[in-house]
Amino acid sequence: MLWLRRRGIAFKLSLLVLSGVTLVIALILALNYNVTRRLMVEKIEENAFNLAQSTANRINILLKAAEKVPAGIALTIATLKPDEKELKNLLKDRLAQNPELFGIAAAFAPPTQPPTLDPDRNNLNEPKLHSLYYIRAADNRIKQSPINYDYRFHDWYQIPKVLQQAIWSEPYFGESGRIIMTSYSFPFFRKQPGGQEFAGIVCVDLSLNWLRNVVSSLKIGKTGYAFLITRNGTFVTHPKLDLIMNETIFSIADARNNPQIREIGRSMIAGEKGFTAFTSLTSNQKYWMVYTPLTANGWSIGVLFPQNELMADIHNLTSQMLGLGIAGFFLIMLVILVIAGQITKPLRALAKSVDKIAGGDLETAIPTLKTRDEVGRLTLSFAEMQQSLKEYIKNLTETTAAKERIESELKIASEIQMGILPKIFPPPFPSRPEFDLYATIKPAREVGGDLYDFFMIDDQHLCFTVGDVSGKGVAAALFMAITQTLVKTQVKAQTQRSPALTLEQVNNDLAKDNPSMMFVTLFIGILNIVTGKLEYCNGGHNPPYQLASGTTDNVLPLATTDGIALGVMEDLPFSSKAITLQPGEAVFVFTDGVTEAMNSRDELFTEPRLEEILNRCSSEPATRIAEVVMQAIDDFSTGIPQTDDITMLVIRYNGKTEG
Repeated sequence: MLWLRRRGIAFKLSLLVLSGVTLVIALILALNYNVTRRLMVEKIEENAFNLAQSTANRINILLKAAEKVPAGIALTIATLKPDEKELKNLLKDRLAQNPELFGIAAAFAPPTQPPTLDPDRNNLNEPKLHSLYYIRAADNRIKQSPINYDYRFHDWYQIPKVLQQAIWSEPYFGESGRIIMTSYSFPFFRKQPGGQEFAGIVCVDLSLNWLRNVVSSLKIGKTGYAFLITRNGTFVTHPKLDLIMNETIFSIADARNNPQIREIGRSMIAGEKGFTAFTSLTSNQKYWMVYTPLTANGWSIGVLFPQNELMADIHNLTSQMLGLGIAGFFLIMLVILVIAGQITKPLRALAKSVDKIAGGDLETAIPTLKTRDEVGRLTLSFAEMQQSLKEYIKNLTETTAAKERIESELKIASEIQMGILPKIFPPPFPSRPEFDLYATIKPAREVGGDLYDFFMIDDQHLCFTVGDVSGKGVAAALFMAITQTLVKTQVKAQTQRSPALTLEQVNNDLAKDNPSMMFVTLFIGILNIVTGKLEYCNGGHNPPYQLASGTTDNVLPLATTDGIALGVMEDLPFSSKAITLQPGEAVFVFTDGVTEAMNSRDELFTEPRLEEILNRCSSEPATRIAEVVMQAIDDFSTGIPQTDDITMLVIRYNGKTEG
């Protein structure tokens, strides 16, 4: 979809609207086609049933009329007992009166026969076959035709005799072999003392040519047709003449392996009605087929309606609507393109100006629009943005320059601050093997607030301090420098070398002029490098640790002196305490940046974790102890920015050595 994202608003608007229009047109066409087709099929089904039923009724009327002829003759023979001449006249008259009949016959059961008028013959009937048969000749004349076979064994005679009821025969070829006929046989009886006795058959023959004409007269479109099958499924009429009297609907189904045709055939010979889709027996053309039975003889007529012809009007209508839809589509597309072009033209001009502004050309003119629509308001907003951007860049330039000056000054201040702190390691006093000393600081910002210092007061006394100024930045650094200077001045000015007195004097000096109310926590210690005596005073600072030797728990916090931070207020009392370090023992002094370092789970480093680490490395050199603790802090707070300065000072007392 990247290509679509790169397209303009006009294209996207056109695509969106035209997609909607196309969808609506498609839905309308589909709905119209489906509804119209359904209504058309329903109408076709209704008309098909009417047409098929009317044709069946027409055939039934003719068949019923034909049935009345032998029934009347049989009744006449049974009741009036006409002689042979009267019977001949009766047969000829009935054949003449019914032009749809091809022939008419009266076949008597032996030995019964009508009385003869021949004076040379007696009235006793001889046991022989006797029949009268008249047919309609080609010139429409009626003539007598002898039955030169034993009719007693033919279906038209034997079946109604056995069933003792009238029947229609299956179609057959007449004696000429050219005319397909069917016969209706009606039995007649004579009363006897014990009941009635079968006396013979009156039979009428119908040529199926007239039936074929009736069925073939059904013209449904150009390719629609009708066919007729018997009770056994034999084709009596069909447009394809090869099927007539040669195939059944079931043999066609077997040849095509088509179960649908077989089911339709079963339904037809069962005397059912139906409407279904059907494929032509002679082609693959699709039809709708309606079938209905002939009640007279049990045959069934099927009428096929070509789908493509009957649905042609719907297809033409749909094609016309589709054409109109396509024309409307292009018309709407043209209108949308024109409207979208008018809408997006000022946007394109505005986009060009904005591109130049984005490239740095803030003097590019923004196109002016007099309209108050969304595009006009957008143009006005860009013009205001351009002016604001100019002012912002001007201010940003000035601010950047000021920031660069501040950063430069902070860098210089950081260098000055780091320059104030002693950093000659290792060792800071090569000529003093009595002790090993190392200190390190890691500021959280360019300029930190922590401090450490150490210096020799005289040949036997070492002074060291570690402090933490409130706040950060330049102010904290200046306060740290002042504190460091005051401590060094007071220590060297005193003759008693008292850490408590030193902190009292420094506190008074810091608290006298401190409008910003800054303060510093400070630990100061004075170590006699000859005796190992350490006198110290704690002004609100974290208690340092004594790293003892020869004990199970070799990390012990120094006892507090209950002092508070310096610079809070004047004339605060401070007290000192002293311990004696044995050779090999050390003191670890640190700021709260060590124990308050934080990890990703917002957990603090804490004193117990620090004590555990110091226990493991208490016998290491001073430099190594500081490195191990710093590495542990870095591992603990991996990925978390440092929030406070980290300062550590380690001093190990080695004792008096020879030389």
